Amino acid sequence: MAERSGDWIRQAERDMESAKAQARDEFHEWACFISQQAAEKACKAVFQNWGAEAWGHSVSNLIKGMKTKCDISEEISDAARNLDRYYIPSRYPNGFDSGTPADYFTGEDAEHAIRDSERILLFCKDLLAR
Repeated sequence: MAERSGDWIRQAERDMESAKAQARDEFHEWACFISQQAAEKACKAVFQNWGAEAWGHSVSNLIKGMKTKCDISEEISDAARNLDRYYIPSRYPNGFDSGTPADYFTGEDAEHAIRDSERILLFCKDLLAR
């Protein structure tokens, strides 16, 4: 398999920019989901760089899988866990008893998701630079 960590990290960065644009346009649910996606792709870039495959969509599980090769701070673990909460309910109406995701996600949620995703992205970029 070709090593494509550069492609994964570039897409993670692009996803981050998209999340910020969604937040500016008040599509808070999408800003949350895309922030989760950016962090997931950044983590997968690291696994690609290490010559390993990473499956699944849980940022928290991906971060846990990195513990064999690097130290993971509580801040990074917390950010990953927070982002995992956005994977499904930010996209599907059946994530709640009634209404749509747009009824539940706020600008504050989007800000937190973006901040947590940026932390993971910087962490992963640092690992890639080593």
